[in-house]
Amino acid sequence: MKVTGFTFIRNAIANDYPVKEAILSVLPLCDDFIVALGNSTDETEALIKSIDPEKIKTVSTVWDESLKEGGQVFATETDKALANIPIDTDWMIYIQGDEAIHEDYLQIIKKEMQAELNNKNVEALLLKYKHFYASYDYLAESRRWYRREVRIIKNLKGVHSYRDAQGFRINDRKLKVKLIDAYIYHYGWVKPPKGLQGKVRNFNQFYQSEDWIEQNFPVQDTYDMHNADRLIHFEGSHPKVMRDRIASANWKFDKDLTKETPKMNLRRKILQKIEDLTGIRMFEYRNYKIVK
Repeated sequence: MKVTGFTFIRNAIANDYPVKEAILSVLPLCDDFIVALGNSTDETEALIKSIDPEKIKTVSTVWDESLKEGGQVFATETDKALANIPIDTDWMIYIQGDEAIHEDYLQIIKKEMQAELNNKNVEALLLKYKHFYASYDYLAESRRWYRREVRIIKNLKGVHSYRDAQGFRINDRKLKVKLIDAYIYHYGWVKPPKGLQGKVRNFNQFYQSEDWIEQNFPVQDTYDMHNADRLIHFEGSHPKVMRDRIASANWKFDKDLTKETPKMNLRRKILQKIEDLTGIRMFEYRNYKIVK
């Protein structure tokens, strides 16, 4: 069974993305790894090439910033990495530059890949998510945050990144997936208020016009933490690859963010209550079909 990892990245250092940690978190599962390395203006290229030159292959790319509809540029860059996956690869592991997989789940993932390798009814594995928000101590947990996404895919003809690279499809068909008991740790929203404001401005440049960004997210040192709807304390451990980064963080919130009053409309409050009581997320968007 051959496994190839892949991702895309640009200006990871300038935007404080833990891309090195992201790649290292899945590298033990991979025989090789493909990085679509965008036209960065910082030292991202040197960072990527320092990780594991034996396993990692980089593909130089130039982002088309005119592809703003639905964040299409992210899918386009993901597909550039996909195009370089070796033909003899069986499984592909996708990790974004602000994600990581805890080492506790690596053997579970490997076992699931082996078990479903020859099962033609399973085309991908669906992983659960932990979304960290504001600091490494808080998880955002509400309907506004996706619970699951495809991150492990068989090397099948026609597989491509969908919309803004959150998931995948074969041609225009949803993938048939198996939900497994493993988590992606998502760190993209772990920043102090000024950093969160900068993240939103930077992120929206690939979706919106400059005028829209200035009108909706002007430069400032504060950020509305209610964007998360609801925060809970994280009681577990972080992946080992993240621990040096976490230890070096030079900021910490001096108040309990779980006490903040969420800004949820009545519909979201009702649907959230139903989910809390039953575990069922009504009207959930699913870019996949669970078959097992």
